[in-house]
Amino acid sequence: MMEFIAVNMAPIMFASLVFFLLIGYPVAFALAANGLLFFFVGVELAPLSNGTINLSWPLLNAMPERFWGVLSNETLLAIPFFTFMGIVLERSGMAEDLLDTIGQLFGPIRGGLAYAVIFVGALLAATTGVVAASVIAMGLISLPIMLRYGYDRRIASGVIAASGTLAQIIPPSLVLIVLADQLGRSVGDMYKGALIPGLVLTGLYIGYVMVLSILRPNSMPALPK
Repeated sequence: MMEFIAVNMAPIMFASLVFFLLIGYPVAFALAANGLLFFFVGVELAPLSNGTINLSWPLLNAMPERFWGVLSNETLLAIPFFTFMGIVLERSGMAEDLLDTIGQLFGPIRGGLAYAVIFVGALLAATTGVVAASVIAMGLISLPIMLRYGYDRRIASGVIAASGTLAQIIPPSLVLIVLADQLGRSVGDMYKGALIPGLVLTGLYIGYVMVLSILRPNSMPALPK
């Protein structure tokens, strides 16, 4: 039994991480606890792993240096600040006001609410790199309105989910910050490289909604004047 665990440490570790997440542990604590737990297990089972596990207790001496390296990384400091900005944007009601204003602008045309959601998604992405803040804000605000006016459920939920993920690529994106740190490039270079693709993706979303509003007009009606 111990030999089986030692040889299959990686899939067992992954399965335990999924278990921790499913029972409701926060991601940060689940990752830390899972890593430490299987480090201890791996050290004890290393002699039984036929050389596949190379762990020893002195490796723990590197943990303080890893902690300090992350805490002193100036690039990664942007992540909590952008996350905080996204929470402020969501809780203050600014996203709701923005969506309401753009919805009034595009509402009279067919598919107008879908256009409004895409534009607001792009603007929220350019304000905060937090995907969850964008999707939650637009989902809570726009989905009931779209369903109330007869939008197809699949189109409404798809537009909200797709436009919310624009925060992954349109600067300031938290993913780009992490990539810049890992690749050793400047964040500005990553932002320059992702800006045009992000705008192109936004245009493709708008084009898709435009074509769909022509082919299936009943699925996204215009708002009554």
